[in-house]
Amino acid sequence: MQIHIVEEGDSLFSLAQMYNSSAAEIAEANELPEPDRLVAGQSVVIPITGSFYDVQEGDSLFEIADKFGISVDELARINQVSMNEPLNVGLRLYIPPLSKTTIETNAYVEPIGDQVSENLIESARNRAPFLTYLAPFSYELNRDGTLKPPLLDDFPAIADENSAALMMVVTNLEEGAFSDNLGAAILTSEEAQNTLLDEIIQEAQEVGYGDIHFDFEYLRPEDKERYNDFLRKAAERLRQEGLLISTALAPKTSADQEGKWYEAHDYGAHGEIVDFVVLMTYEWGYSGGPPMAVSPIGPVREVVEYALTEMPAEKIMLGQNLYGYDWTLPFTPGEDMAEAVSPNEAVRRAYEYNVPIEYDEESQAPTYTYTDEEGDEHEVWFEDARSIEQKFNLIDELGLRGISYWKLGLPFPQNWLILSDRYDVKKL
Repeated sequence: MQIHIVEEGDSLFSLAQMYNSSAAEIAEANELPEPDRLVAGQSVVIPITGSFYDVQEGDSLFEIADKFGISVDELARINQVSMNEPLNVGLRLYIPPLSKTTIETNAYVEPIGDQVSENLIESARNRAPFLTYLAPFSYELNRDGTLKPPLLDDFPAIADENSAALMMVVTNLEEGAFSDNLGAAILTSEEAQNTLLDEIIQEAQEVGYGDIHFDFEYLRPEDKERYNDFLRKAAERLRQEGLLISTALAPKTSADQEGKWYEAHDYGAHGEIVDFVVLMTYEWGYSGGPPMAVSPIGPVREVVEYALTEMPAEKIMLGQNLYGYDWTLPFTPGEDMAEAVSPNEAVRRAYEYNVPIEYDEESQAPTYTYTDEEGDEHEVWFEDARSIEQKFNLIDELGLRGISYWKLGLPFPQNWLILSDRYDVKKL
């Protein structure tokens, strides 16, 4: 699999010639609705076996071999170059495909309204082959511990057909927002907790869930130990029924990090109690905040490195967004809201407004600005093949369990291309 960054004058035909592929295969792989519309700075995934690397100033064969995890002898043999002579800048080297490793993957799917959209069903059906878990979002709590289920529609059947385990997501959402009062009502009542666990087990048996996933957010700081105790109690009961237990954790960088989102999430306790966690390593750039990358690599790494001081790597799933945002400028946090866009839509807008896509090296994320027909300026940050590759590199470097996506519905075909090229996805 090759990632190519479009330059002025590139076309799918020229890329096909460059990489011995076909324009049709490239268009289909990247789900390009108008294949002749490429944007300078756009990443395009070329569906070939292995990849190519163009030698840069200062490169050595040993450094390139180390970069791609191949022996220098093998790299020299395949490309018929000498190990003892300097490489010419611009020389194209072929990098053979490496052995795949196995990871776990999860994707949340969030039906909204009173009917599941065909687009969401189709998205789940298309991506379930790449998933260990499919997670309908979410079962909401009543204060007595009873549950309000989400719309499930075809999701259980889709999961079953693709050997993906269903993840039962339980949240303290109330009237569309995470509620500390609702969380407290459950965590301070043994009766409500018993009711909740009874209902979870019954629903899991009826629907066929394999993992119970608690996403309790914005809890009161004083409820941290109560949440830990509840998880211990839940783990004991759920494991008796053959169920896994997992949690979602706010992106902390220290045990004593202040803020309502963070304080009741005890990384050390969760790492000890549950089977795995999902780190919510996204939303630095969010709809109500100033323009920036949604999951910049530096802050993401800091969260993971802190998590590794509290729990083993095999319990950590990296959270990853499948979307970006388009901010209208000037942007006033708390008053304005950015528009969520898919990576494909972000590229389409760059073409429509005839602006090149830039790549921010610090954040490891693509971005650009444009001016619309009304004269309003916009700033867009999104994901592409390069940015998702950086997250996969982090997973490999630190030996993490896998990756968890928020959320299906907005197309990002390049993610799934690179995922399937690099990994075997574990099926339970």
